[in-house]
Amino acid sequence: MSDETLQTALEVMTSRIGEQTSQSEWFEITQERINDFAEVTMDHQWIHVDVEKANAGPFGTPIAHGQLTLSIMGHLPRAAAASNEGIKLEGQKLSINYGFDRVRFPAPVPVGAMVRTTGTLRRAEIKGGMLEVMTEVVLEVQGQEKPSCVAESLGRMVF
Repeated sequence: MSDETLQTALEVMTSRIGEQTSQSEWFEITQERINDFAEVTMDHQWIHVDVEKANAGPFGTPIAHGQLTLSIMGHLPRAAAASNEGIKLEGQKLSINYGFDRVRFPAPVPVGAMVRTTGTLRRAEIKGGMLEVMTEVVLEVQGQEKPSCVAESLGRMVF
């Protein structure tokens, strides 16, 4: 990798700050998926897995775990990118998930909800010999005014 390649990639990404980078297809959050996530994470709180009790609870239905919502947010933009061309940067070998700066869950994701994510590029800078980008990812629930999750997702592009 040359410094010139990295600098060119930075210029390309900087010119796209503020642009929508992805929008996924709608994806259903099923009770089966919630139950499977509960098994893997050992989080069996009743608001997620006890349908009868959750129906009588504060949300009127079971809701997805916040961590399940966050995990799905990582999958949906990749699925959308796989179905189109996306941004191609010369010399890029791979992208890695570097983490999150900020995550908020303003509203629950009820069982049976259809969700999708929209990503907007907010920052790009060279760090550690890689190009780090921060994308604001918003997970919306179809028919619900408030988003269910807003996260500042960090990725690093390796050249």
